[in-house]
Amino acid sequence: MPSDRTNLRRGWTTGACATAAAKAAATALLGSDFPDPVIITLPGGQTPAFALAEERSGPDFAEVAIVKDAGDDPDVTHGALVRATVRRGEAGSGVRFHAGAGVGTVTLAGLPVPPGEPAINPVPRKMIAAALEEVALAHGVTADFDVTVGIDGGQELAQRTMNPRLGIVGGLSVLGTTGIVVPYSCAAWIHSIHRGIDVARAAGFDHVGGATGDASEKAMAAHCGFAEQQLIDMGDFVGGMLKYLRVHPVPKVTVAGGVAKMTKLAQGRRDLHSKHGRADLDALAAAARDLGGDDELAVRIAGSNTVAEAFDHSTKAGLPLGDHLAAQAWRTAAKILRQGQLQLLIFDREGRLRGKADMAEIDPAMF
Repeated sequence: MPSDRTNLRRGWTTGACATAAAKAAATALLGSDFPDPVIITLPGGQTPAFALAEERSGPDFAEVAIVKDAGDDPDVTHGALVRATVRRGEAGSGVRFHAGAGVGTVTLAGLPVPPGEPAINPVPRKMIAAALEEVALAHGVTADFDVTVGIDGGQELAQRTMNPRLGIVGGLSVLGTTGIVVPYSCAAWIHSIHRGIDVARAAGFDHVGGATGDASEKAMAAHCGFAEQQLIDMGDFVGGMLKYLRVHPVPKVTVAGGVAKMTKLAQGRRDLHSKHGRADLDALAAAARDLGGDDELAVRIAGSNTVAEAFDHSTKAGLPLGDHLAAQAWRTAAKILRQGQLQLLIFDREGRLRGKADMAEIDPAMF
């Protein structure tokens, strides 16, 4: 298993596992033994080997299951069995894909595959088709196969992903562009953000909202009256979301988050993860002074344990610190988005609105 520079183990995508399972199954279907391990070629040219976890065959099919190993990445599919059942298809049909148990079906436009298709993304489809063409060539037949991909427990696991919101019903998506899972990579989250925006645009919505977490998302949804497909789970990646919206615009955008993360945005941060540092409490104290707070209040804010405590001090003093920070955060976000209308909302953990910058048109000349 490959490792990255931090010694965290990399893993294999569901697409790579499905490819290996399909190749082994097709090999057995055409009369050879199940290859164990089975070797596949990834888009980058790597040739990993996969051990078979289960295998079975009948008169007209062969099926293989492979354990998904995501390495040290906290992937919901880590340890799941990825299955491929392969049958011979009609002459000239090529490789056709079907959703097995635990793999979803696309129901909304805007995703890489159209509605009605199994949620098997384009690169895994290409990988599987190439592997089956290799097997067919070795056995002197045409690559006409029906491939059913399933993931054990996928329907339950999908509830922990963005799939229900994206209109993928019945299970998980078979994903992967390189075949390799990089541990703790933001790539999967950014992918979900992009697909969520694509779905909202395809559905014709003129307003989307990105939130940093569950509490702020629920509060934002209630405040704005959003449908589920208008909600973008941006997490810490406000910069990534806004950059994608700059190229794939939606007329109105709301950015919402908790007091700590929105304070970071107000202070110019674009990645709001805690590993990139805490909010600057001294800057908050200076902002309180600018709003009319006295030195005693500034000391209490600068000495606060959390941003939430600092907000409480300013609220008791009657200072509109939340609105002040929302206005600053609006400017940071507007510099990235550069077009359309933008709104900024700050909520506390109880979902109470602690600051806002109303929806306003972004003037590129401002920056």
